Amino acid sequence: MYCASKNIDFSFSFQVVGLARVPWGVVVFQVAEDGQEANVTQAQFSRVVSQARRLRQLSWCVTVVVVSDDPAFLAAFAHWSLKGRLLVWSTRLLVLTRLPLQQLQKLHRTVSMMNAMLLIIKDGKHIKGSVYVYLPYVPPGSKAILVASWTPQRGLTLVTSLQLFPDKFSKFLHRPHLVAATEVAPNNKMVIVDDAEAPGGQRTTFVGPIANLVDYLSTAVNFSYQYVLSPDRLWGFKRDDGSWTGMIGMVKREEVDVAFAPFGVTSTRAEVIDFTHPMLIQYWTMLGARGRPEVDPWGFLLPLTPLVWVAILTTLLLMPAVVEILSTCLSFKDADYENWLSTTFAFLQVLLQQNILVAGNRWWLWEQLVFGVWMMMTLVLTRSYAGNLMSLLAVKHIHEPFQTIKDVLDHPSAAMIWQTDSAHVNYFRSVESGIFREVTNAESAGRIKYQKLSQFPQSVNTLVRRGDHVLIDLEIVITMIIGEDFTYTGRCDFYSSRERFLPMILSMIGQKNSPLVPALSKRYHIMPVIRNLYVHRSERVKRKSGLELFWE
Repeated sequence: MYCASKNIDFSFSFQVVGLARVPWGVVVFQVAEDGQEANVTQAQFSRVVSQARRLRQLSWCVTVVVVSDDPAFLAAFAHWSLKGRLLVWSTRLLVLTRLPLQQLQKLHRTVSMMNAMLLIIKDGKHIKGSVYVYLPYVPPGSKAILVASWTPQRGLTLVTSLQLFPDKFSKFLHRPHLVAATEVAPNNKMVIVDDAEAPGGQRTTFVGPIANLVDYLSTAVNFSYQYVLSPDRLWGFKRDDGSWTGMIGMVKREEVDVAFAPFGVTSTRAEVIDFTHPMLIQYWTMLGARGRPEVDPWGFLLPLTPLVWVAILTTLLLMPAVVEILSTCLSFKDADYENWLSTTFAFLQVLLQQNILVAGNRWWLWEQLVFGVWMMMTLVLTRSYAGNLMSLLAVKHIHEPFQTIKDVLDHPSAAMIWQTDSAHVNYFRSVESGIFREVTNAESAGRIKYQKLSQFPQSVNTLVRRGDHVLIDLEIVITMIIGEDFTYTGRCDFYSSRERFLPMILSMIGQKNSPLVPALSKRYHIMPVIRNLYVHRSERVKRKSGLELFWE
């Protein structure tokens, strides 16, 4: 793709097509900016960038070559290429100009953050060119790196170990300082440490699995970082006016480079930010308070399920009927109500392990066979019942009333606690029918409380512990809350519901179209391989690192 200002006239300009290595064809766009109003020029740029973006989307590999000596033209291209999302990391950009580096500062962000190079041509007795690359996350005015030189006679000659269009984000050549948003969570604890270089002599940091993952990524990709908290202490949701709150809003407004926290992947969020490789898949579940250990007066029914009890009673009624029918058919005896009643009591005596008295004539052989089968069945059944009953009597019953959302909704006074403006809160507010429509109705009735994640421990210790509230969040959050409470109290006062609902993919996030996101994803994706290599080595050296602590 070849884009140039209309008044440019380089006799050698199409030689850059060979330099950019695009043998499949060239599409040329021209923008005329001389003698036109600024609004007209901006409209032309918008149209050209829109057409170029459609071409980029239809092609699997695109190189954009921009040729101009006009600083305003180049600045406008840089602005519209980013605004119109023409440039992504898979799209290469080569800027061909005669302007010196000092006049190209407005291109700094585009050239440094994208897969781009500058080819600066110097006219004179001998035409020659220099190929420069700006490293990402360096301040404007920083010195560019000379990658190669070019002359019509010698062609292109590399002058450093860097290749053309180097992968600047796989591992940073310098160690940039990134600003990262995060939030307090049960698996991400905030601590204050002494740091002489920090303002006030103290620095805020975090400990936990997420912090260990960030430490690994910072070493693997070679960057330093500092944590910041969002003003409203939220993950982020979309307001009615289209703005975003929380950490997602900070990433969208480019106030931070990345957010190191598990974010639920949704289509609405994907419109404004990019997600890394998925960290894990979690379901939502409920946290409730256990009842006190007590003896269940109906405990004698618990060893067998209701279906088994129904089957026993049904069989107890059918077996005497079968015996009476067979007696009528095979023994030529008339059916008698008293005989059927006595036969029923005989089967009941076998079930209760009592003696059977046979009066009168002896039983027929087939009657003995039927009673023998019934005795074997009752023997197995009673032995199983006795063993299970003894086990149940040894442990007192603990009441766990809320196992499904329906249980909570059917309770006249139970209330739910949801995380403030989470992804699924926006979901159940939008549904028109089903169980989550009932949840929306419960919100209208004042039976739902919204709290930030940092407020969960206090609510669990008060509202949930007294038994009339349940906390609804991801399984990992519920598990850690239960574990922390057991650590501090030595008791298991809470339980996780059997029902799991609303599965969610969790990932970290970065700025839209930022090459940092796939670079972090690549490093995170190969972590299991690194972990396996490290485990083998740790067996020899007998020591631990941050990576191993993360996997623990």
